[in-house]
Amino acid sequence: MLNYIWGGMIVISFISAVFTGRIDQMTAGAIEGAASAVETCIGLLGSMCLWTGIAKIAENSGLINVFAKLLRPLTKIIFPKLKSDSAAMRAIVMNMVANLLGMGNAATPLGISAMKELDKINKGGSTASNEMCMFVVINTASIQLIPSTVISLRQMYGSASPAEIVVPVWICSVCAVTVGIVAAKIFQKRVRV
Repeated sequence: MLNYIWGGMIVISFISAVFTGRIDQMTAGAIEGAASAVETCIGLLGSMCLWTGIAKIAENSGLINVFAKLLRPLTKIIFPKLKSDSAAMRAIVMNMVANLLGMGNAATPLGISAMKELDKINKGGSTASNEMCMFVVINTASIQLIPSTVISLRQMYGSASPAEIVVPVWICSVCAVTVGIVAAKIFQKRVRV
């Protein structure tokens, strides 16, 4: 569906540019946007490599296990049907830790792994389980202790104080996760017809 939306926006932009006589401006804007996207990706690549390396060091040193133990009481409340030593719970905790450390895209493979484990428990059902829905909520509205991607972008674009957004990010992400979890729990209690 999203592909159709983006495709439609491109077609409408092209038609508008033809009828308003701004084909040159549209072409220049498209080329400029593509160049800017490549520069941004290359700029973020360094940050992603740094945090992926730090995550690997944290995993090898046992720091991830410490975080997992700290998160275990919370995960038992959020995912009461999952066993605390299950593969699904380990994958969920690893993803939560990666998101806490602000690893962004580096947390994606862990999220996919967690969803595969949850799907095994769901026995490949055609409907997402409550645990799967809750995981999507937590993964989407994750709390980040170090919002490294946003800090990198702010630094790349010349911010005088790129890390000043840390506390607002904490506040917003805690509010988002809280509202998401409460909403998911409310919807879980609804009776399916």
